[in-house]
Amino acid sequence: MTTTGTGAGWATYAAGLVAALTEAGDLHDPAWAAALAATPRHLLVPIAYRQQPDGAWVEVDTSGPDLELAYSPTTLVTEIDADGRATSSSTKPDLMLRMLEILDVHAGQRVLEIGTGTGYNAALLAHRLGDHLVFSIDVDVHLVAAAAERLAGFGRHPHLAARDGVDGWPEHAPYDRIIATCSVPRIPWSWEQQLGPGGKLLADLKLGASAGNLVLLTRHDDRLEGRFTGRWAAFMGMRHHGDTTLDRAPNAQTSQQRTTTTPAQPWNTDREVWLLACLALPAHLRHGYTLDPATRTPKAATLSAPDGSWCEIDLTTAEDGSRQIREAGPTSLWAQVEHAYQRWQAWDRPSWERLGLTVTDDAQVVWLDQPRDIIHRIDLS
Repeated sequence: MTTTGTGAGWATYAAGLVAALTEAGDLHDPAWAAALAATPRHLLVPIAYRQQPDGAWVEVDTSGPDLELAYSPTTLVTEIDADGRATSSSTKPDLMLRMLEILDVHAGQRVLEIGTGTGYNAALLAHRLGDHLVFSIDVDVHLVAAAAERLAGFGRHPHLAARDGVDGWPEHAPYDRIIATCSVPRIPWSWEQQLGPGGKLLADLKLGASAGNLVLLTRHDDRLEGRFTGRWAAFMGMRHHGDTTLDRAPNAQTSQQRTTTTPAQPWNTDREVWLLACLALPAHLRHGYTLDPATRTPKAATLSAPDGSWCEIDLTTAEDGSRQIREAGPTSLWAQVEHAYQRWQAWDRPSWERLGLTVTDDAQVVWLDQPRDIIHRIDLS
């Protein structure tokens, strides 16, 4: 079986991926099906990393023995930092194709991608639109160089550049579509300025600790406006030149104990609630778990903030449906989660499609059902 170039081996796997995504309802457009079938993902992601149960990462060869992995609906981790954290990846093909269909791309349109990564999405776009209409940027100069070389290896030459994504690529504006394959805490106004009238923008907006979702925005004369998408998705955060890691250890202080009936891990089970909560919670919040020392399985969910505030919520419930919570610090973190849960229930438990966003040059506004029904306003000036 051929594993490189344009041999039948990888093409068989790619055709199988097209069939699987079509059957799953993630792929409908024949033009995107053709792009997926013609793009050798294993050449763009020749090496990936798989995490072991003990947390260690092992290298896998997706252009050789693990060729089938390159054509599975799986996110492939492509870069690990010195602390063992994944810093770059090739997005799951099912999510990527779903996003491209949501973005409603048409022949002849100019598209800017924020987050080149391996170049896989740029390759799909270039197959559909032509190299000359695809522009892709990434902050990592080494990633961009590697992507350009690998794309050229099978005849693809979209426009690539190493730039901070927050600034976009104004030299080639206006664009008909902008797609961000990284998460952002706010939609940069520079992106609005680089969209043509009626242009569309799809980005993963995360307003707090994984709180948010993909949002599809349309450019109007003075704003970007649109709704969150129905299916939840998450990307790694946008990186910038000179990024540093903030250590946020919980403040060791005497805690108070009480009970709560709010779900213990809304970031997994009630993500709309988690968005509402993070609109009021401190920035740079961290959520996680504590483990049972005997079984090494999670026994409680945790929140911690830079000001030393923290809380710990048991995952097990009592017969009356309540669970124990321990908390300390100047900010009552879990109270905001409880308040958000109450609001969500009072609004008849809205799904993502009922939530929307308006972005202007000085504010970012989250709304329910209609733009006039404002939930929260974030001033950007």
